[in-house]
Amino acid sequence: DGVEVGNPEVQLYFDQEKISSLGLSVSQVANNVVNQVLGKVETTVHWQDQKMDLRVRTIESQRDSIEDVRNLIINPQSDAPLRLVDVAEVKIAEGPGFILRRNQDRTVVVSADVSGAALNDAVETVKSIVQNANIHPLVATKITGQNEDLESSNQSMIFALSLAVFLVYMILASQFESFVHPFVILFSVPLAFIGAIWALYLTGTSISVVVFIGLIMLAGIVVNNAIVLIDIIKQLLEKGSLLNEAIIEAGRSRLRPIIMTTMTTVLGLLPMVITFGESSAGAEIRAPMAVTVIGGLLVSTFLTLLVIPVMFSLLTRDHHEEPS
Repeated sequence: DGVEVGNPEVQLYFDQEKISSLGLSVSQVANNVVNQVLGKVETTVHWQDQKMDLRVRTIESQRDSIEDVRNLIINPQSDAPLRLVDVAEVKIAEGPGFILRRNQDRTVVVSADVSGAALNDAVETVKSIVQNANIHPLVATKITGQNEDLESSNQSMIFALSLAVFLVYMILASQFESFVHPFVILFSVPLAFIGAIWALYLTGTSISVVVFIGLIMLAGIVVNNAIVLIDIIKQLLEKGSLLNEAIIEAGRSRLRPIIMTTMTTVLGLLPMVITFGESSAGAEIRAPMAVTVIGGLLVSTFLTLLVIPVMFSLLTRDHHEEPS
């Protein structure tokens, strides 16, 4: 849009230096030409409850040809009249059908639909084409449409994900009455993201808003296993157990319930990944979210049982140790 050829038109190219030397301005000359050719509404006539504009302009015989336009007087108030051709080049050309502007800039819109490819892949292809094209340096290019909506949605999702992690940390800090132990628990969130990225890569799933929603869900789900593990460790420590003994006992006693809760969640999400035919309605929306949650939950569960106890032991001092 914005490049269609319009009808033939008369174009004026003003000689600004000559106009200035004559004590005139381009706007004055242009207004005089417009008033003579198109006319100027001087007043409004009221007739039978109607309002009609009274337009004054040069008679048609003095403006119906290119030569007549060239001979228009541009300073009728002066004693030394000047013709338009004395200060401007007048020629016939084909102008644009319409001028499309965005943010006051003249714009040309090239539209295309994405078919058989992910939006991100299509955007990368367009960027490559634009970079290899010989575009004038003063011409700015921008990929908008669905891509712009996607970028805006991604920023919103990143903010929502950060807010979710922050809220989880604040709740854990208030419940554990500690700033260190919630920090240990939150280590399970990046572990889950590792699994989610791994699952998306294996399934060939592209990053989308639905994937971000799955990541936000993971931030609240995967901390459950770490909470259960850290809570039983703290209970054993309060009963007088040594740090290493408490960690080993907690891992032994909580391994089965952690695996059970993880498997029930994974099996509950599995039907969302399995599509029964290409016509399965909404499969393209359900599957990426389920893949994200399943991959993140499986990997996080495995790594949580190893990483979280190690982090807890590194950040917690055993009160039963004899001072050296």
